[in-house]
Amino acid sequence: MATVTQTPPATGDPVVLLVDARTGTERELIDAWAREHHPGAETLDRAAPELRGRLERGDDPLVLPVRVTWLPRERDGDRTVRVADLLALTNPHRPWGAVQKVIARREPDRARVTAGEPAHALELRRRFREHAGRTAGGEAFAAFVARQAELACERAERQIVGDRYKVPRLVAEQITASHTFRTKVSVLAEKLDRPFEEVLAEATDCLQEVAAVQSRPAIDAFRAVMRPMHANAWDVDVDSESLERLRELNRRHPLVFLPSHRSYADPLVLAQVLHDHDFPRNHVLGGANMAFWPIGPLGKRAGIIFIRRTFGDDQVYKLAVREYLAHLAAKRFNIEWYLEGGRTRTGKLRPPKFGLLAYLAKALDDPRVDDVMLVPVSMVYDQLHEVGAMAAEQGGAKKQSEGLKWFANYINAQRSNSGTAQVRFGDPFSLKGALEEAGEGRAQLEKVAFRICDGINRATPLASTSLVTLALLGVRDRALTLDQVMRVLTPLLDHVAWRRIPGTVDELRRPASVRGVLDALENAGVVSCYEGGTEPVWQIAEGRHHVAAFYRNGALHHFIIRAIVELALVRLSQHPPEPDAALTVATDDALALRDLLKFEFFFGTKRAFLEEMNQELENIDPEWQQRIAEPGGPDRLLAGRRTLVADRALRSFFDAQLVVAEQLAATPSREAVDQSAFIDRCLGVGRQMVLQGRLHGPESVSQELFAAAMRLAANRDVVDPGRDDVRVAREAWRDEVREIRRRLVRIGELDAKLLEGVLYADAA
Repeated sequence: MATVTQTPPATGDPVVLLVDARTGTERELIDAWAREHHPGAETLDRAAPELRGRLERGDDPLVLPVRVTWLPRERDGDRTVRVADLLALTNPHRPWGAVQKVIARREPDRARVTAGEPAHALELRRRFREHAGRTAGGEAFAAFVARQAELACERAERQIVGDRYKVPRLVAEQITASHTFRTKVSVLAEKLDRPFEEVLAEATDCLQEVAAVQSRPAIDAFRAVMRPMHANAWDVDVDSESLERLRELNRRHPLVFLPSHRSYADPLVLAQVLHDHDFPRNHVLGGANMAFWPIGPLGKRAGIIFIRRTFGDDQVYKLAVREYLAHLAAKRFNIEWYLEGGRTRTGKLRPPKFGLLAYLAKALDDPRVDDVMLVPVSMVYDQLHEVGAMAAEQGGAKKQSEGLKWFANYINAQRSNSGTAQVRFGDPFSLKGALEEAGEGRAQLEKVAFRICDGINRATPLASTSLVTLALLGVRDRALTLDQVMRVLTPLLDHVAWRRIPGTVDELRRPASVRGVLDALENAGVVSCYEGGTEPVWQIAEGRHHVAAFYRNGALHHFIIRAIVELALVRLSQHPPEPDAALTVATDDALALRDLLKFEFFFGTKRAFLEEMNQELENIDPEWQQRIAEPGGPDRLLAGRRTLVADRALRSFFDAQLVVAEQLAATPSREAVDQSAFIDRCLGVGRQMVLQGRLHGPESVSQELFAAAMRLAANRDVVDPGRDDVRVAREAWRDEVREIRRRLVRIGELDAKLLEGVLYADAA
C-alpha cells in the first residue's frame, strides 16, 4: 500500500479528482486511494480534453488535484539523493515505470498519494477572470485549472520533500496567459509600432530564454556536478542564528539575497548553506557567459537564470525580465544576484550595478507584489586559488574565457583545502521602505544599493589572512620574524577588539595560529619564508603584492575611519587651529577625504560617519582637542597608537588617483579622453613610477583602481574636454591628491619609527 497524505474533510459537494498520473502504476495507486477516501468521485486526467465540458456543466464541484510523490530511499534517517543514484541513471523522484510497481510493493513508504488543496469550480473561475480577463474562453479556463492543479500538488509535495525543493512550474505559460502581461505587451507594441502578435511571440521567446525551469532531479544532478568546485576547497562556517531569523521572515516575504562576489564558487557555497538548512532554492541571476555545457543546461533546470550581459535598447527583453522578476516576487520565490556585476578584482566591494535593482523596484508597482526583503550577504574565504589570475588582470593580463577547459582546470585547482569560507547574513530590510526613505529622484536606487553594500561590509567578518597581509604589506619589503609579526599585529588586534569587529582573528594572539596563517600563505605563494639565518623570517613574495593586497583589502572597510582620522590629525599638526576650532577643522577635513574615497569605499550616512570619527578621536585621547594645541601634540597622539594604518591601508588608492590625476592634468583640456586607452596609458606610467619609487608598490598599478579614479574624476567633471576651467579643475584635483600623499608619507615615516620600537623593544 502507498503511504497516503492527509486530505481535506468531505464537504458534501460533488468531487472531481483531477489526476496527474504518468504511468499505470501511479494510476492504480491513485484509484485505490480514491476508492478509500472519495468513493464515487469523478476522475479526470489533468490534461484530458473532457475537463472543459465538465467545468461547463453548470454545477459547482470541488476540484481536488491528486498525484503520486516518489521519495528517495531513506538512509540513516535521510532521504537525500546520492551521487550513486545519479550515476546509476535513476531518478528517485520519478522512477522508471518498469520499477514503480516493485517499489510500491517492497518500499511502500517511498510512494505517497498527494492531494493538493481543493477549490470549487466557481472560485477557480473567479481567479481565472482576475488573471486572464473576462473575455477569455472556456478552453483557456480548462488550461488555467490544469495549471492551478499542478501548482497545488507542488505546494502539497513540499510538506513531504521539504522547502529546499520548492520549484516553480509553468512560469512562462502563467505569465503570458495573464491579462496584465498582454496589456503591457499591447502598450509596448504600440510604442514600437509593431504588430501585437509579433511582440507577444518575441516576449514569450524571451521569457523562455530567461525562465529557470526547475526540477528536483536537475537540482540533485547540478549539485552533484558542481560539488567539486567547492566541497573540498573550504570548511564552511555559517551564522545559523541569522538563518533562523531569515526563515521566519521568509514565511511572510520573498527574500532577495545580495552577496559579495569574490569567487566563481560563491553561489555554490551559498546554495549548499541554504540547502543544508532546508531553505527553498534561490533563483540565481547570473551572466550568460557561464551558460556553457554542462553548467548551462543543468543550471537552467536548477534555478539559475542566465541573463544577457547587456540588454542594450531591447525593450521586449527588458519587459520579459521585469515581468519574470515580478512573477517570482509575487509567488514568494527567493532570488539571488550579485550587485557588483562581477567578482571583485581588488578584494573589496566593487561599485554596484543598478539595472536588476531597478527592475525589482519596478516590480513593486505590480499589485500582486506586496514587498520583498533585501538580505546583504558577506562571503569571506581564507584563500582563493583564482586570486592570482584576477590580480594579473589588474596589471593588464587578458581574462581567460569560461568554457569546458576552464571548468576542468578550476575543479582541479579546488581539490585541496584552502581553509574556511565564512558566510554571514546582514540585517534584512524592506525594499519598499528603503525606496521611500531614499526619496524620489535619480539618486534613489543608488542610496538603496549603497545601503546594501554597507550592510554587506558590516556583516563581513575579519579574516586572519586579511589582518596578516595588512601587517606585512605595511612593512614594505622587509622580512619579519614570527615574534615581530605578532608585535605588529597586537595593536591591530586591540583596535579590532575595541571596535567589536566580527571575526575570529583574536586567535592571532597565539604564535601557533599566526604561524599557521603564514604557512598557509607561503603554500599559496603569497609570502616567502627565509630559513637560512638564526630563525625564519617572512615577507610578501616577489611579484605577489597584488595577491596580498586582495586579501588585505577585504579588511580595509573596518579600518577606513581610523585611517581618515590619522590623516586629519596630520593636517592639524601642519596647520594647528585653536582648540575650540579643532573639531570643526578635523570634521571638514575628514568629510573632504571621505569625498575623495567615495568611489572606493561604502560609507554610512554622514551622521553615522561623523559619530564613528568622534569615537575614534575619543579612543585616541579623550583630551585630544587640548593635546593638539601643544607643540608636537598631533604627532604624539599618533605615536600613541603603536601601529598606524593610514599609509598601509590607503596609499595604493591615493597612488592610483595620483597617476590618473597627473595624466589628466597633462592632457590638453580640449582633447577628448578615450577611457580604455587612457587606463592603458596609466598602467604603463604607473609601472614606471613604481620603478622610480614614486608609488608605494605594484599593488597601486591596477585597472580597477584607475577605473575608480576615473569615476571620481567624472564626478568632479574633469574628464570631458572643455575650456580653461577644465584644466584648472584638473590641476586642483592633482594638487589635492599630492597633498594627501604627503600626509601619507608623513604617517609612513611615523609608522616606521613606531615599527622600529615595536620590533626591537627587547634588543637592548
